[in-house]
Amino acid sequence: METPPRAADPPPVRQSPLRRDNRDVARTARPIPARVRILAAILAVACVGLAIVGSVTFWVQREQVVQSVDDRLKNQVQFLQGLAERDSGAETGSGAEEATAEVDVDDYETVDGYLNAVVAQLAPARNEASLALLDGAPRWIPATLSGFDVSDNQAFIDRIVAETQDGETQRGTAVTDQGSLRYIAIPVTMPGDPQQGLYVRAIDLGAELEPVTIAMLTYIIAAIAVLAAIAIVGWFVTGRLLSPIRHLRETADAISITDLSLRLSPQGNDDIADLSRTVNSMLDRLEGSVDVQRQLLDDVRHELKTPITIVRGHLELMNPRDASDVSAAREIGIAELDRLARLVEDIDRLATAEADTYATAEVDLAGLTARVGELVAVIPDHVWTVEAHATGTILGDHDRLLQAWLQLADNAAKYTPPGTAIEIGSSLDADGAHLWVRDHGPGIPPAARHRIFRRFDRAQGKRAVGGSGLGLAIVEAITKGHGGRCAVTDTPGGGATFTIHLPPHEPELPAPVRAGDVVLQREASG
Repeated sequence: METPPRAADPPPVRQSPLRRDNRDVARTARPIPARVRILAAILAVACVGLAIVGSVTFWVQREQVVQSVDDRLKNQVQFLQGLAERDSGAETGSGAEEATAEVDVDDYETVDGYLNAVVAQLAPARNEASLALLDGAPRWIPATLSGFDVSDNQAFIDRIVAETQDGETQRGTAVTDQGSLRYIAIPVTMPGDPQQGLYVRAIDLGAELEPVTIAMLTYIIAAIAVLAAIAIVGWFVTGRLLSPIRHLRETADAISITDLSLRLSPQGNDDIADLSRTVNSMLDRLEGSVDVQRQLLDDVRHELKTPITIVRGHLELMNPRDASDVSAAREIGIAELDRLARLVEDIDRLATAEADTYATAEVDLAGLTARVGELVAVIPDHVWTVEAHATGTILGDHDRLLQAWLQLADNAAKYTPPGTAIEIGSSLDADGAHLWVRDHGPGIPPAARHRIFRRFDRAQGKRAVGGSGLGLAIVEAITKGHGGRCAVTDTPGGGATFTIHLPPHEPELPAPVRAGDVVLQREASG
């Protein structure tokens, strides 16, 4: 018999990665909020502290009560024997001191009579029991039961009879149905009387410790109330302390690339307020950087439109069969592409200048001025003169300062008529260093001086000369990177003077000499 063909196994079901990720996220336990963790830590510390204080207090008070009970039992022994014995200080089975009572035969003739007199004279106080045994059996109990009766506690009686078989006084603690009993058992013998007497004094340790127990219960209730108060107050306090952080998180969630105007409201002078101020400063820098990038993109978009439109228009109007027309369109396209290449290069220079990566070192102003004078001398169509050389040093990046100064010279050469003179120079005073370029061209109108350092902006508002319009923006970026500023003033007789103002270089002061070092130096020189 042939086996019927088995259907092909269905392909394994593959789970969507998105669904699997969602399941993993669902399995991830939600983190415990910081508010809960802080409050839990506070409560844990408070609970441990209250527990330690309560335990130590209870132990000290209990030991005081137990010591008081032992002192009372010791006084009973001293009164019974008529002499001051040493405190054995031992529990049952620990080698208690022998305490057989010697009785005056002139006063009592039998052990039974002696025990009767002792029980009658030593009336038990509250929480105490007194019992006299004769040959291991209860014989006498106090007539006034101000305490409690242990004559019916056979287990307790059997224990103390067994412990005093050797004739020694025994003291210990027995846990019975009547509670925890702290006792002392004193064997009593008399010459000529074969009977064995035993005087027992017991104190209910539980009853004596009842005030301590009640105080401990009261302490526990009070501790629970304190913990509850700490929890309630701590919940609101931690919430108030963490509210700036929560506000910080909400602000960070609300900030987007389209809206960076949200800011925190720091209150006080604590660490959280300092954090809020730091975050606000970070947001200011971030918003400024984003604004600069947006402005750059807008300017680049605007600058790219013109060459693209020009090339596209000439290509659309070009006659492919006319070689001269093709050649002219080719030349125009290459020229515009070259201009685009220069634009990209200038944008890269501007981005590098704004990156704030400067190799700071001491720069000799005289050497920098001489170097700029050598480089600008090769720029044609102008007479270049170095009018002043500053003497001194400033702190900055030599190559970047050289780049900015040359950019000012190139800008002056472009916007002044050929054949005119251009002067450069440097000076140093208390306000810092000044690097300037002075031309004798048409000058810069006062209304345009505030915007000529913007990207793709020109004083005349039109492209009278070539260039990307980023030269002065690069100069401004380099100058700000050195903590300085750029300024434009009128040149006497016509023209403009561009000046780079740099802050003064403050050399590091030597470490202060301590008085002890002066004494040591004097001793060494002496």
